[in-house]
Amino acid sequence: MAASSSSSKALNAILPLITAGQPYEAHQKARTFASRYQKSRQFDTAIDVLFQSARELLKAGQPGSGTDLASFLLEVYENKGETVTEESRGRLTQLIALTGSNGSWRKTLIDKAVAWSAKHGPCPAGDPDLQHYVGELLYKEGAFEAAEPHLLAAGKRDSARVLAQMFVDWSAAGGSPGTFALRGVLPYLLNGNILAARTFINSFTRQIISSKPSLASSNVSETIPINANPASDSAMATTDEIVVTTDLVLNWSQLAVRTCQRAKGAENKAAREAWVRLCGTYQSKGGLLANPNVRGILMEIAQLYFAIPPPRAQPANPFGDMLSSLLGAPAGGGGNATAPRRLAPVGPSTATDVLD
Repeated sequence: MAASSSSSKALNAILPLITAGQPYEAHQKARTFASRYQKSRQFDTAIDVLFQSARELLKAGQPGSGTDLASFLLEVYENKGETVTEESRGRLTQLIALTGSNGSWRKTLIDKAVAWSAKHGPCPAGDPDLQHYVGELLYKEGAFEAAEPHLLAAGKRDSARVLAQMFVDWSAAGGSPGTFALRGVLPYLLNGNILAARTFINSFTRQIISSKPSLASSNVSETIPINANPASDSAMATTDEIVVTTDLVLNWSQLAVRTCQRAKGAENKAAREAWVRLCGTYQSKGGLLANPNVRGILMEIAQLYFAIPPPRAQPANPFGDMLSSLLGAPAGGGGNATAPRRLAPVGPSTATDVLD
C-alpha cells in the first residue's frame, strides 16, 4: 500500500508497545497519530496506521482496543469517501475475523461495516460480498440466528446455498422443514430476487430430503415435471421439476417460486390465476400459510409480482377477496392510498451479473 512508507514512523512507535505487553499505550498512540494524519487529510496513512494497529491488538487478545481502532478506521473511510473495493472490504473482513465471537465487539464492528458499505457501495442492503462473508462466518461458528439476515441480505446464489445448508443443520434441533423453507423463500421474493429464491429452495429441498428421507411422498410420483420457461416454440422450452414431499408448506414454497418466476404484473393472467389458486388452496388447509402475518406477506408478493390489489379489509375469505381483485372488482379504500410497489423479476441473463 502506498501509505506504508508514510505510516512507518507511527507504526514503529506503536507496534513494539503491543509486543511489549502495553496495549493501552499502543492504542492511545495509534489514535493520536491517526487523528493527526486525518486532520492533515493524509487519509491513506491514517487508514494504514489504524488497520495495522487494530489487527495486531486483536491478535494480542485486545478486542476492545482493536474494535475501537477499527471503528475509527471506518470514520476515516467515511471522511475520505472511501468506496467499497476488494482492498477496503478486505481490511474489514480481516478485522471482523480476528475480533472473535466473545462479547459484543464483533457485532459492533459488523454493524458499522455494513452501514458504511451500504452508503458507499451500490447495494442499499450493504455490500453483498461483505454480507456473505459475515453470514458464512457466523454460520460456521454455529450462530445461525445471527447469520440468517446477512445471508438473506447478500442475495447471492452462493449465499442462498449456504442459507439452505444452515437451515438443514438448524432443523435438526427442531422445527418443520416448511417453516425454514418460508424463512428463505419469502424474503428473497419480497426483494425481487427470483434466482436466489430458486437456488435456495432447490438446494434446501434436496438436502432436507437427503437428511430426512421420510419427507419423500409415497402417495405420488417423487417429482412432477413442469414447464419452467413457456415458449411458443416447444423446442426452446426448458423443463423443471417439483419434488413432492409430505410437508405441504415445503411443496407450496417450491410452487410459489416457479409461479413468481412467470409473473409479468397484470399481463400474464395465467400466472395471476395460478398464484390465487395456489394461495387459496393451501391457505384453506390452515397451518402456517393461514397465519395472519404470513398472509400479509403473500398479499404484498401478490401486489409486487402480479399487480393484484390488496383486499379492502380483513376478509373472512382471503382467497375469494384476492380472486375478486383479480377479476376486476373494486379495490375500495380512500383516494389517499399510496401507489403500490411493482416489480418485474430480473431475468436470468441480467440477474446473473448481480448475484455472482
